Amino acid sequence: MTNPPPIPADPGGSTTAAATPLPAPAPIRVAPSEEFPGEVEMSLVDHLEELRRRVLRSLLAVVVAAAACLVVVKPLVRLLEMPAEGIRFLQLAPGEFLFVSFKVAGYSGLTLALPWVLYEILAFVLPGLNRRERRLVAPAVAGSALLFAAGLAFAWWALVPAALRFLVSYGADVVEPSWSIERYLDFVLLLMVATALAFQLPVLQLILGALGLIRARAMLAGWRWVVLLSAVSGAVLTPSTDPVTMLLLSGAITGLFLVGVALVALVERLRPQPQPSP
Repeated sequence: MTNPPPIPADPGGSTTAAATPLPAPAPIRVAPSEEFPGEVEMSLVDHLEELRRRVLRSLLAVVVAAAACLVVVKPLVRLLEMPAEGIRFLQLAPGEFLFVSFKVAGYSGLTLALPWVLYEILAFVLPGLNRRERRLVAPAVAGSALLFAAGLAFAWWALVPAALRFLVSYGADVVEPSWSIERYLDFVLLLMVATALAFQLPVLQLILGALGLIRARAMLAGWRWVVLLSAVSGAVLTPSTDPVTMLLLSGAITGLFLVGVALVALVERLRPQPQPSP
């Protein structure tokens, strides 16, 4: 059996296609996760177990803070009675002040433990957020805490005194004001908490605007609906029916909405614009 003749070389000095080696495939580069840095794979059971631990720690923080407030509950009640100058408070049922003490301690403990509760929520949610969403966490949490405190201060210095002055003066020439301590503290605490929650509106607007879900121009175009909804919110959130408190709270909500629109407009101005393709 004779050997096959050798393959002739190309006159130009190059070999034929059969002799040309194929190029090596480019290696697949697996870059670290830039969208979800520090991502850790966890099963559903692990997520539920972590959620259970964080919920228990949050509840423990609230209980400890409430127990600490219960020790000094009488000074706290005297502090809450300060806006109602000249009003006589009554205990209308046996043990009423005892239940009021637990209620005041619970509200105060929840307020004091709120930073720790926010930390536990962020520690659970943060691994599932991408880089863009993580950049919103710190300013959103800081702004939320500041606005919560501002809402409490606004209710304490403006809403509660205005509401009490109206309610006392309305029937001063007919009845002598002697109030139940439980009803009074329910009124004050609910008004303060509702106002503090209403003050979170700019934070919600800022998050939605930063994520590109809503624009400042679209929000500003619906200002009539905002005024209507703020009036309804003022009527729903205030525990009393006096028009002074409703107008103050609805005006504050409208002002906070405009602040949120300005923040979203600022975010849109600072956002890098896409460069036109050449």
